[in-house]
Formats: sequence, C-alpha cells, structure tokens
Amino acid sequence: MKPLAAHIWNREEHEHYVEPEWCSQRLFQVEPFVQEIWDPACGFGRICESARAAGHAVHGTDIMHRGYYAQTATCDFLSSSERWTNIVTNPPFDLFAGFVRHALQLARGKVAMIWLVRRLPAARWLKETPLQRIWWLTPRPSMPPGHTITAGEKPGGGTQDFCWLVWEQGRPYVGATDWLHRDNS
Repeated sequence: MKPLAAHIWNREEHEHYVEPEWCSQRLFQVEPFVQEIWDPACGFGRICESARAAGHAVHGTDIMHRGYYAQTATCDFLSSSERWTNIVTNPPFDLFAGFVRHALQLARGKVAMIWLVRRLPAARWLKETPLQRIWWLTPRPSMPPGHTITAGEKPGGGTQDFCWLVWEQGRPYVGATDWLHRDNS
C-alpha cells in the first residue's frame, strides 16, 4: 500500500487557505468574463494575478493584509456595498453561503468561487441562485493554510476535492458540470 502523502494542518485564522495558481489560470482560460474582476478575499493575490494575465483589470482586498503587493486596502467583504462587474474569489468556506449571497447582490456580471465538493450535496439553496456551471478541479489541488506557504513549505497530496462554482446575473439556475484539468487536457 502506498503511504499517504497528505498534510493535515492546524486551522488558519480567518480561513486563509491558498489555492494553486493553476486553479484560477484554468478558470480564466475557459470561463469568459467581461470587464474588471474583484477578489474580496485575495490573500496572496493568485486569483488577481491570473485575472490580470487573462487581460482583466483587477482589484484585490482582504479582511487583513496578507502581503499581496497590489492589494489596495483591507476590507470586510460582508460589510461592503461596493458594486463590481465580476467577483472571483477563494472565500472562507465557513462563510461560503454568506459570501455567495452578498456577491450576488454586489456583482453586475459573474460571480465565481472555489468550494469544497463534499459540501455540494447538502447545499440545496444553490438551486435558488443563478448558478450556471460547476467546474470540478482535477487533479485534486492541495490548499494549505497561508502560513505554510509563507514558511516555505511545498504543498502536495491534497485530500479534499474542490470545484469552481460560477453564477451569472439575470440567468436561471442551470448547474451544468465539467472538469478543469490542471494540464489543459
């Protein structure tokens, strides 16, 4: 039997978990967004930089400064009233439903968020939203807490399945699914 190469980390304050760059790079390759992107939980800026590389103007904020050089301010997203065209983020998973509902109030275009696949079956409330697509991330990404990245650890051996959920304003629920492969295959 092959030994498990997964890590089990202590819980991160404010749910700061970091997705691999390929997760957002691939999203911007397959999901068309028009105009600017706001990441209200930008952390280290990986989603912002992927959006910028895809040709979008970006704005990144977080509840606390985490070192992203282009981050202009700290912001409690759930208290914000600022409207944007698109919101793309890796939110705190324990606040996911609140983030989705608030983002749908603020965004004029699309909303995209990473979430744990294991929580989808119980999320019947999603049918009441303009959810368009679910992009399953494969291979399974490792999303360690931010402090492991700043300590120089190299994450690997993820034990959770993740997906992107994409909503589009003015559209009825569809919930179509597809896969996003890291290697574009």
